[in-house]
Amino acid sequence: MWGSLLTAIVTPFDAEGRVSYSQAEKLACHLLGTGSQGIVVSGTTGESPTLSFEEKVQMLKTVKAAVGDRAAVIAGTGSYNTYESIELTEAAEKAGADGIMLVVPYYNRPSQEGLYQHFKTIASHTGLPVLLYNIPGRTGCNMEATTVVRLSEVPNIVAVKEASKNLETVTEIAAGTPDNFYIYSGDDSLTIPTMSVGGCGVISVISHVAGKPVREMIDTYLSGDIAGAAKKHQKLAPLCKALFVTTNPVPVKAALNMIGIEVGGVRLPLIEANAKEKDIVRNAMAELGLAG
Repeated sequence: MWGSLLTAIVTPFDAEGRVSYSQAEKLACHLLGTGSQGIVVSGTTGESPTLSFEEKVQMLKTVKAAVGDRAAVIAGTGSYNTYESIELTEAAEKAGADGIMLVVPYYNRPSQEGLYQHFKTIASHTGLPVLLYNIPGRTGCNMEATTVVRLSEVPNIVAVKEASKNLETVTEIAAGTPDNFYIYSGDDSLTIPTMSVGGCGVISVISHVAGKPVREMIDTYLSGDIAGAAKKHQKLAPLCKALFVTTNPVPVKAALNMIGIEVGGVRLPLIEANAKEKDIVRNAMAELGLAG
């Protein structure tokens, strides 16, 4: 529905730490020009915990205006507060989102039934398609495959971004959901493995700087050239590792700045990459022939 390569866009900041909407517009166009078929705004990579309600809505409006009908724009509207998530979801729908992404609630660690009720309730307040987001390494709470399968029965819950690094979970979801329920890898290093057991693609970070090679890898796999896709996957592996050498999105912002796409730093409590981390990123990019 949204394509096989989506990018979870970073939020650019200026020198004073304010959101740079002009740079967000340029970055969105860059992503479309290098193979992305959709953009996720205000996700983990977009530093959503440090963005205000108003900043999230304006980022969505800015990116949507930049890409128009050329790509889907998915708004990250989930949080650990069901009713605040509903409010942001309704605002995102009014602002022109093509879908919403709802992360597993963090910190309060709900039960599986609590997760089900949380997502079902938010979905009932919007006519937009809903993408679930499971990332237990960030949230401290894992959404089990059985819960995703139950939620797939809700008419507008149509996809999941699975970042548990567990291919058994992906397999169970794929086996238990209809063909028009889409499973995206939430880890660049597991794109092809996820697709091999029923996934449809990736919501990527490395596509900020390596969009064309990622697009080629996915297209090679979809063409049936599994061995060729595996080779491309292996070639991208060092960059996948380098761009997660410290907390995302710190390395990918450093990488973008290195290639002349100015996105600024990060907001506290994150801090910018140190010299060693930047060297790791720079070396991995050089291996792929990327500038920087």
